[in-house]
Amino acid sequence: MSRIALIASLLILAAAPAHAQVEVVQLAAPDAFSTPGRDTGLPADLWSGTPIETARTVLPMLASKPLSPAAASLARRVLATGARGPDGSADDEALTGARAGALIALGDGAAASRILDRAAGMGRSAVLSQAAAEAALLAGDNARACSIAEGLSAGRGEPYWLRLRAFCQVEAGQGAQAQLTFDLAQAQARDAVYGRLMAAKLSGTAPGAASLRNGLDLALSKSLALDLTAAKPGPAVAAALSGAEPAAPAFDVTVIDGQIGGLAQAVVSGLPPEGGVSALIAAAAEATDPKSKPRLQAAALLLAALANDLPGPDRARISALPVPEGKAPAGRNLALEAAADSRRVGEAALLALWTCADAGAAGPALGDRVRIVRTLIRAGLADDARLFVLEGLAGLK
Repeated sequence: MSRIALIASLLILAAAPAHAQVEVVQLAAPDAFSTPGRDTGLPADLWSGTPIETARTVLPMLASKPLSPAAASLARRVLATGARGPDGSADDEALTGARAGALIALGDGAAASRILDRAAGMGRSAVLSQAAAEAALLAGDNARACSIAEGLSAGRGEPYWLRLRAFCQVEAGQGAQAQLTFDLAQAQARDAVYGRLMAAKLSGTAPGAASLRNGLDLALSKSLALDLTAAKPGPAVAAALSGAEPAAPAFDVTVIDGQIGGLAQAVVSGLPPEGGVSALIAAAAEATDPKSKPRLQAAALLLAALANDLPGPDRARISALPVPEGKAPAGRNLALEAAADSRRVGEAALLALWTCADAGAAGPALGDRVRIVRTLIRAGLADDARLFVLEGLAGLK
């Protein structure tokens, strides 16, 4: 072999290992949950194993039903997390819109805007477009909201879009068109508050008080120069007007804390001491006063749900407490238990939030709350579980 051929052979051999190390990495397709709204501390596998059907059922509820402060905090946290979504969530514009819409309704418009900025397929989904339009209206960008309405290709005849287009038309000086669109919107789904404000825009009638239910109400009230301070804003509008990101809820537990030996304050700092929980369970089991007994029993169950493992005597005592079951259906409770067993964190959170959405702003019934606390602890959501405990303690009468 010639010297030149030998050198060429050596160069080929030297280059071979480096060439062999080159790998082609297939990037995952973007999905409804991969874009982060903010840092939440939750893992990248948050939604692993979560059925897409559960997400599609629960997310619209979180945008349309009132939640208790603890439930709203949990919803904001899981929905703002950037993590690979459930199987089937890739290219699901409606689910992206439901996620962003729920965050807006829960007062985390900043997180929703970050998600919407990266969202594709805006014109193809009325749900996604509505979330984006509301975010723009809350931010005072009426022109962007009107542009979104104009570019929508699906669902243009739905009441929300008719109302928004009527507002955009009157703002653009197209009074006759606005009147026709307004009449069509009211004929399809009458809204007395919107009707009062838009009638004032169209014909100069007395507008009455401002309304701050949502972004469109806010835009209308601003355009009529109404006193915004005289109206009670919804969570989304309140957050937009304050400019502050939502904070974790705080609960006044001073009344109950004196009756349960300071354990509520211990929950604020972390998990309560096992000895204190055992003493509370014993006191609840032995209580005879008709006024204090229900409070002690409820508090004992809430604190017991936080415990890693109760001693045998404590388990025997709580099993005898005559506290009724909650209101959630048995099938959902079974799914909730299964999600906790397998540490499917996102699914457990969504099922808990489903029960909370059904319960309303007052929060879930005690039996449901205890199960939710236990599930969240087992799923690794201890901070959220403590909020549910504190909220429950603060509500004891």
